[in-house]
Amino acid sequence: MYGDRGRVERMERSKTELSGASDVGEHSRRDASANPVGVPASAVRAMTTFSAADEEKQRGVRRMKLTATGLLLFVALVYVLAKWASNEGAGAWANYVAAAAEAGMVGALADWFAVTALFRHPLGIPIPHTAIIPTKKDQLGVSLGEFVGENFLSEDVVRQRLRSVGIGSRLGAWLAEPDHADRVTAELSAALRGALTVLRDSDVQAVVGEAITRRADAQEIGPGIGKMLEKVVADGGHKRVVDLVVSRAHDWLVLHDEQVMDAVQGGAPGWTPRFVDKRVGERVYKELLRFVTEMRDMPSHPARGALDRFLNDFAADLQSDTETRARVERLKGEVLGRGEVQDLIASAWTAVRSMIVSAAEDERSELRLRLRASLLSLGARMAVDPKLQSKVDSWVEGAAVYVVTTYRKEITSLITDTVASWDAEHTTKKIEAHIGRDLQFIRINGTVVGSLAGLLIYTVSRALGA
Repeated sequence: MYGDRGRVERMERSKTELSGASDVGEHSRRDASANPVGVPASAVRAMTTFSAADEEKQRGVRRMKLTATGLLLFVALVYVLAKWASNEGAGAWANYVAAAAEAGMVGALADWFAVTALFRHPLGIPIPHTAIIPTKKDQLGVSLGEFVGENFLSEDVVRQRLRSVGIGSRLGAWLAEPDHADRVTAELSAALRGALTVLRDSDVQAVVGEAITRRADAQEIGPGIGKMLEKVVADGGHKRVVDLVVSRAHDWLVLHDEQVMDAVQGGAPGWTPRFVDKRVGERVYKELLRFVTEMRDMPSHPARGALDRFLNDFAADLQSDTETRARVERLKGEVLGRGEVQDLIASAWTAVRSMIVSAAEDERSELRLRLRASLLSLGARMAVDPKLQSKVDSWVEGAAVYVVTTYRKEITSLITDTVASWDAEHTTKKIEAHIGRDLQFIRINGTVVGSLAGLLIYTVSRALGA
């Protein structure tokens, strides 16, 4: 018992320091039954219910308690017997055994007090700085949150940890595997389908229509159309359109000669003879057919040259003539304001969405095949390209640092709020079930070490006294 007083004082001092550190933020103690906003209900239930595994651990704690208590009773019995033997004149050995047993009892009782004080008041007596876990639960949660924030969510720690992992090279090697690329492709396709399914067509159509209209209103289209037309004429791209138009016009005239001549005759004055109107109609039809035929068959026809000059002049006016540009802008506004154009925009989105969803669902679609090939190519490059790996690592580090520095308070508050939402009694029982068995070894070790220390001290004392 001579050497255990200092150890008891040290354990008491440790508990006092723990409870004193937990006193920081005492004013923020909350009701243990509360469920703060943002704390998942599953986290609260996890600390208020006992699972089968918890029950098994609690039975293990009870067995270890019986073992430690049994050892205490054993050394107490040894102490009584040794004292009796010493009084009966058994010899000096009885005093050694009694000293060892006495110190063992002191060590066992001191450690019993220390272990019990963590979870409840020893013997039900409200001794200060006991029942630390149930009474200081919220403050321990605050301290735990601050500890995590300072030591795990700091910028230097996050960067150092991510840099040591080498995410770029690992991700590249992982993506380079065809099975992994298939998995990522399937997950991205499912996410794309889900996003397009959640979006309401009316909302997207309204946004797209407004964006197109706003962009068209904000930008003048005349000069752009003029430059494009000028380039088309310079490259001769319009000639195929002219060829198509005159060819179709020729075919139409051949098939509808009677209608053309009737139209000419119908426009003649009423006082002219009918045979004159007929001859005029025939003449006009023949001249018109001859003109179209020559224009179709002669690339150098004067009408084609006139058309080229007209298009060049029109392209120049679109770029420089104020009146022409203003008329184009008015026409643009009228076209965009028509309901048919807005319906066209809406139908275009519906068609695009349907096409994307179908492509995302089809494993052999061009979209998924190209996505898979891109992932494999990216993975192969990332696995061997140090520059690309460095870029990926930098992006990941930057994103992680931004999250932990911006939302560190929210992350740590999740810890403190979750601990505050736990019921004190159930929390104490659950913690004791998980670590109580190991704590009982402290009692056992205190008994054994106390006995050895008592024996050593008694031996040294006798030797010095002798």
